Amino acid sequence: NGIHYYNVMYVIQYYLVLSGFYTLHELFQGWGVKKITMLDNGKVSYSNPVRQSLFNFEDCEKPKAETAAEKLRLINPGVDAKGVTLSIPMPGHPVAELELEKVKQDIDTLENLIDEADAVFLLTDTRESRWLPTLMCSAKYKICINSALGFDTYLVMRHGIREKTDKLDSPVIGAEVIPGSQLGCYFCNDVVAPGDSTKDRTLDQMCTVTRPGNAYIAGALAVELLVSILQHPLKGRAPAHIDISDTKGDSCLGRIPHQIRGFLAQFSCVHPSCHAFNKCTACCKDVIDKFRCDKYNFLLEVFNTADYLEHVSGLHDMISNTDLDDIWEFDSDSD
Repeated sequence: NGIHYYNVMYVIQYYLVLSGFYTLHELFQGWGVKKITMLDNGKVSYSNPVRQSLFNFEDCEKPKAETAAEKLRLINPGVDAKGVTLSIPMPGHPVAELELEKVKQDIDTLENLIDEADAVFLLTDTRESRWLPTLMCSAKYKICINSALGFDTYLVMRHGIREKTDKLDSPVIGAEVIPGSQLGCYFCNDVVAPGDSTKDRTLDQMCTVTRPGNAYIAGALAVELLVSILQHPLKGRAPAHIDISDTKGDSCLGRIPHQIRGFLAQFSCVHPSCHAFNKCTACCKDVIDKFRCDKYNFLLEVFNTADYLEHVSGLHDMISNTDLDDIWEFDSDSD
């Protein structure tokens, strides 16, 4: 059971310093993916061809998404590849009155593309640019693979999928397995809402400066993680085992981790699992309900008001009601 009929969607935006991620097309083709949609808001820069095998020097200054789709069709004429130039609206990036209609159009375009997709890959440069696709995938029960890079570190993770009838349980200490419906998303470990991470920062702080091979490793793991998910009877709701050393699992390709965190400095990786947070700013019930009931007004408030998400999700009240005397401090000598 390959993934021949799965429509895989790339979500990439802005500077695309996640260089090797435009090489994922080769792995998709190897697994038989026939339809790929690529989103990007940038143009091919002069540094891209040496880091991204899909581009040549002649492609510089061309729209990145459309050019990538064209090159993909040259490699495999049978693939249905589409490039879309789109800017993803983000929390902490205010929307001016003149931009209002365009932002609404961008929201609708992104939502329609996610509706059509079977799997979504989030490979954007900033944390906040991942928020809206994460929310939409959570609200629409889509398989979402999130990958992020540091200089010599990488993260590849899958988001949990909770149907309307699923109840979010409290984490069980010592549990050996976390059900797929209870797995957290990229934002579930945050205690603050995503904001503008590019403000008052230098270029190397705004973009991901990374070892060239880092993106290739993370990209390959992201594709293989999706394939393992699709071979599991529960697909995106496959459970995550705390101990994945035992290769025996429900999937013919072995056990499926929740996260893969790699460290090139030690050439090692770990596989932590994270329970979903009931006050997550991207996937908790209150945030999803707001999005479904009042999409435009809710999202515009999120974009324009820094702490609005914290109030909707309940993070603000949780932090306000926290008694600092009840917080235990641990140091390196603690047992």
